[in-house]
Amino acid sequence: MRIAILAYDRMSPFMLSTPLAVFGEPFLASGNEVVVCAEESRISASGGLVIETCHSISTAQQADVVILPGWRDAEEPVSPAILEQLRLAHERGAIVVGLCLGAFGLAEAGLLDGKRATTHWARMAEFGTRYPAVNLDPAAIFVDEDKVLTSAGIAAGLDCCLHLLARLYGIGEANRVARHLVVAPQRGGEQPQLVERPSPISSAERRVADILEGIWAEPVQTPSLDAIARQVGMSRRSLTRHIRSRTGGSLGGWLRRARINRAQDALLRGASGVENIAVQCGFPDAQSLRRAFRIEFGMTPTQWLARQRLD
Repeated sequence: MRIAILAYDRMSPFMLSTPLAVFGEPFLASGNEVVVCAEESRISASGGLVIETCHSISTAQQADVVILPGWRDAEEPVSPAILEQLRLAHERGAIVVGLCLGAFGLAEAGLLDGKRATTHWARMAEFGTRYPAVNLDPAAIFVDEDKVLTSAGIAAGLDCCLHLLARLYGIGEANRVARHLVVAPQRGGEQPQLVERPSPISSAERRVADILEGIWAEPVQTPSLDAIARQVGMSRRSLTRHIRSRTGGSLGGWLRRARINRAQDALLRGASGVENIAVQCGFPDAQSLRRAFRIEFGMTPTQWLARQRLD
């Protein structure tokens, strides 16, 4: 598999490094290829950096995945050469990804008309005015529309790329990469953009973080708020506030996503029997598993699995 990252003059080094970090050495060691393509062989980057690229932008025409990591200015039109590569990729059935303001490029190329998408929260109004045919989701940190993916601002690009890696090589591999990058396990795309995610400072906050990580690793049991509150020495109200600040939601939502995460991994590894998968992941029955998938993805587990297979 070949992934092409479209670089451009005056780009953010962080935006470029995001897909390079996620699709790093383990991905390359498996026989895959990641190329950085640009219109010019030498481009500038913020902070006074200069980047030299070995691949012309036309190299993206052989890629299975084409990623536009941001764009330098939402008020400036995206380069016609980049728009052409995005359209060509879409026409041949490749996956096209727009990270952060890269969503403007996908929209300008006409790839988001009638589809759900997201971008940086600070540019939502401008995006909605310019591209009224796009079903803009201002809350999501990333949106997966099968062959077209968009992400919210800056760090949400990591979540989007980890999600794509999970589609290609399984949830287990995505979580392994997330751990290597020292970031939280993959967040669901529906989580809100504007969430404070402070590092734990007090010993109680560290215990809450450890408990949440433990739930993610072993989500079969159903811990109660009261039991966790006693364990970390907090009131129920304080615990609820700390959980929301770290996860963007409730304990129940975190537990549901952890169970879905395990179910996704089981499905991608070829496990059979939705009822058995449900019980092994902590759901009371297959109906509960299907309901959780509909809440998270708007589809059944079977439909979700079918969408993970590349044409």
